[in-house]
Amino acid sequence: MYRGRESGELKNEVAARRNGTQDARNAAAAAKREGFASGAIIFLDIEEGGRLPANYHTYLRVWSEELTRAGYHPGVYCSGIPVKEAPDVAITTADDIRNQAASGDITLWAYNVFCPPSPGCTFPPDPPPPKSSGIGYAAVWQFAQSPRPREFSAHCPANYAPDGNCYAPRDAAHKWFLDVNTATSPDPSGGAK
Repeated sequence: MYRGRESGELKNEVAARRNGTQDARNAAAAAKREGFASGAIIFLDIEEGGRLPANYHTYLRVWSEELTRAGYHPGVYCSGIPVKEAPDVAITTADDIRNQAASGDITLWAYNVFCPPSPGCTFPPDPPPPKSSGIGYAAVWQFAQSPRPREFSAHCPANYAPDGNCYAPRDAAHKWFLDVNTATSPDPSGGAK
């Protein structure tokens, strides 16, 4: 995972291209240092929700192209939560990215902790597939976060801890805050799509 830029950092197309190139090179260099194999997916962490500005799409396109040249596969971690733009128009960041012709072959990791579709902090033997997130083409779905985002999870089952966090089942000794994900692959970063 590599932290993506905020929209405000991409003031114009020149800045978007420069930052996209620099961030992809930094992400590839870090992946090589840390032993990630060629072809591994590097997810760009996009924390903004809704429709992204044109300069962000330029940044994402350049980042994806440069990362591919470095031997890695581009992915994005982004919102799958619908954002209302008008009374009858809603968009997710995931759909906005996918709808851009320049986005190409980007693997998508969607977060949608809104209940439903999220089952909340749960660890079922057969976890819900990523398409249950509402983003049918997602390879990974983050369906629980710590701490619990109350504005999205008010209707979740009562399966978060009383302090609002999600913890590993049967491991009261550690109390690690967990974000819970499900994927179409046992190794989502490993390059298998």
